[in-house]
Amino acid sequence: MPTPSSALGVLRDVFGYPAFRGEQAEIIGHVASGGDALVLMPTGGGKSLCYQIPALLRPGCAVVVSPLIALMQDQVDALTQLGVKAACLNSTLDWREAQAVEQAIFSGQLDLVYIAPERLLLDRTLAMLDALSEAGKLALFAIDEAHCVSQWGHDFRPEYLQLSALHERYPKVPRIALTATADQATRNEILQRLGLGEARVFLSSFDRPNIRYTVVEKDNAKKQLLGFLAGRQGQAGIVYCLSRKKVEETAEWLSAQGYPALPYHAGLPAPERAANQRRFLREEGLIMCATIAFGMGIDKPDVRFVAHLDLPKSIEAYYQETGRAGRDGEPSEAWMAYGMQDVALQHARISESGAAEGQKILEAQRLTALLAYCEAPRCRRQVLLNYFGEERQPCGNCDVCDNPPELWDGTQAAQKALSAIFRTGMRFGVTHLTDILRGKATDKVKQWNHDQLPTFGVGSDLDDHAWKSVFRQLAAAGLVHVDMAEHGALQLTEAAREVLKGQRTVQLRRPVKRKSTPSRSSSAVVSDLSPADEALFQLLRKWRADTAREQAVPAYVILHDKTLRDLAEVRPVSHGLLAGITGMGSAKIEHYGAELLELIRNEA
Repeated sequence: MPTPSSALGVLRDVFGYPAFRGEQAEIIGHVASGGDALVLMPTGGGKSLCYQIPALLRPGCAVVVSPLIALMQDQVDALTQLGVKAACLNSTLDWREAQAVEQAIFSGQLDLVYIAPERLLLDRTLAMLDALSEAGKLALFAIDEAHCVSQWGHDFRPEYLQLSALHERYPKVPRIALTATADQATRNEILQRLGLGEARVFLSSFDRPNIRYTVVEKDNAKKQLLGFLAGRQGQAGIVYCLSRKKVEETAEWLSAQGYPALPYHAGLPAPERAANQRRFLREEGLIMCATIAFGMGIDKPDVRFVAHLDLPKSIEAYYQETGRAGRDGEPSEAWMAYGMQDVALQHARISESGAAEGQKILEAQRLTALLAYCEAPRCRRQVLLNYFGEERQPCGNCDVCDNPPELWDGTQAAQKALSAIFRTGMRFGVTHLTDILRGKATDKVKQWNHDQLPTFGVGSDLDDHAWKSVFRQLAAAGLVHVDMAEHGALQLTEAAREVLKGQRTVQLRRPVKRKSTPSRSSSAVVSDLSPADEALFQLLRKWRADTAREQAVPAYVILHDKTLRDLAEVRPVSHGLLAGITGMGSAKIEHYGAELLELIRNEA
């Protein structure tokens, strides 16, 4: 049976890390000893090690089930760099290549094989696994992106439902299911559908302390994005948009502004989509403009920011999408601009979907939770983690902590706004309602005789901007529903009745003037290096880029930024000292040690 010391030895020698994080050691020990596990861990939390190390400790070959064919080769390349014998088995291989992989598995030449669920369930593959199992050469099954089993989620893959057959067919082979999706409903569904009733559940904190969260009220979104990007030239990032058209327009516009950007959405031809994904993963400093079609399993560790130009569909989606930033643990940003139009579009998406009524209700609740996060007057990280059942002190690393909003008793303003909605028949949007409240006798107001209403002019004490903020917060509080079918008309919910009757008070936050300067973390990545160390760091980055190009692999597969930064600071002078640098395992030292030492020596 593998021991904790043997697991730690693999961690240090193969992967180059000095110690386990969080529950990694316990998870690895449990799986290596033959136990089943469900691992819920944030993106960048070190999930892969939880199956890779048991795979190296147990006899035979580990089978990693992954839905991400486009990324399998990069994962294999990364392991190969570490001296781990790995391969993938998917539809991108011709029959000769596939046969060679199968032979390598049979002959004991592989530690891990990555395989798509569709391929796994073929009779040919199952026959191969049967033979391996009989020979005692099937180390474990790792089911990555396990939330794909959930029929409530946008990443649902019907093939995942059939993976429960693994336990029935190979009851003695341990299984580990892994996901970064945290909500209880999905968790229960994974356990039930994958037949993991006896599995231990490992639930890590979902806090990503290196990510700074910012939400701004959408005004001129492009201009706001440009302000956010100031000082971020050369950084890799993702910009999420709701529509395919907006993705393409934003990518073109960013490129024209001097920020190299690529589009990614499901409507692009498959070769172009794959080429853009490959470029983003392999080149440095690119921005990917994308719909939610892009992202699941993206393993690029040095994504420095994720920006949302439109509201995500839920707080879970927001958490997953922002989690693609800073997987290497370095300071990163999650920035979002949103407005009432976004709310209307998301409500329309829910109501127009062909989903069952129960699912529509759940999606509406998840959207409301996201709106509450956007409008919350307290620490964003607190609100986000509270949603996932975690308690946290204020983080000091979000826009609300940096610039706390002023709260005011908005009960009277809320009553005025709700009354205006009611008296106009719940058929009008924010702009028209604001005009009524402020006493603006526009043509449209006069056309509908709304200048004769008791609510006409009762809100002249607040300006347009303030009223927009009031309406937005009423939507976030669930007092108002935005009906896209009625061109964004605001409608009262049942909860509004209590406010109108004076049975409920409403606390509102005053609109905050956001600073247009880049936030402090935008330059924090390099701020801790001296000028001399920074020069060496840039030299090491160039060496890495050249090496990656020669080998046709992503730069991060060679070495992570953190490793380069440590090399620049510590300046090791021997192979022994290289072993003390995070990320420098024995294979990396063997491959690159001499070159790195020479580079460092020449810069001394």
